[in-house]
Amino acid sequence: MNLFYLPGMDGRGSADQGRPAGNTGSGGRKETGLFSGGKEEIPEEKKKGSPEAEPGEVAEAVQLEVTLGPEESLHAVKVLRLREGDRVVVVDGRGGWYEGEIAGVHPKHCRVVLDRLVRDHGRRPYGLHVAMAPTKNGERTDWFLEKATEIGLDAFTPLICRHSERRQTNPGRLEKVAVAAMKQSLKARLPEIAGDTPFEKLLEEPFEGGKFIAHCYPGEKPHLKELVTRGDKVLVLIGPEGDFSHEEVEMALAAGFREVSLGRSRLRTETAALVACHTVALVNE
Repeated sequence: MNLFYLPGMDGRGSADQGRPAGNTGSGGRKETGLFSGGKEEIPEEKKKGSPEAEPGEVAEAVQLEVTLGPEESLHAVKVLRLREGDRVVVVDGRGGWYEGEIAGVHPKHCRVVLDRLVRDHGRRPYGLHVAMAPTKNGERTDWFLEKATEIGLDAFTPLICRHSERRQTNPGRLEKVAVAAMKQSLKARLPEIAGDTPFEKLLEEPFEGGKFIAHCYPGEKPHLKELVTRGDKVLVLIGPEGDFSHEEVEMALAAGFREVSLGRSRLRTETAALVACHTVALVNE
């Protein structure tokens, strides 16, 4: 099934993106609305024939008309060559999974009438925040974010450390990478991407859950898999190519972080971050 991203839906659409099907506000202003709130179990035949369906999910009947953005509209019309009546999925990046059909074909503003909504689609039983120092080669940071989004990531922070070789990222580029990965992996939730954050500032931010720092300095360190609690929220710090400084490690330990190993191999920054991501996912399987 073809999937499109439309932010700001939040279960209802927004004043400039959606309106109840068949209605237009005065002066051409689009109104929001969510009708027919009855719930229905997703039919067993759909669960068996559709990889998007999750066991036990409940769908709500809705009547909502939305307009896709210019990029998504162009992709729908010129690349996928969709026509009126074709079924599509629209996700809002916050867990909303909407199903509906094309109602108006246009390369700049394609209209879709939505009739089913699953809230918190594919919600995981844990939370994962990875704070990673941006790599010198920006494409490697993109690679991590893409793969981590496919596996399951709730938040990503570009972490500026003492030994960082890259101290600035492109938020727009990172968001595009995450959106593409979310769509490709048929997810409905987009990771929150923070701005470039100094190491010291991140340590000051409150976090309820397991806090870990992975570094390459010698010494006995438990593996991350031994410390992660199933169903818990997890924050993992991954340093730059030159690793964290000794002072940064000490600061993290003083702030309540626990030092961990990610295995016997010496890993690149982006590989270590992805191993951490996958480890947390496997613990929660």
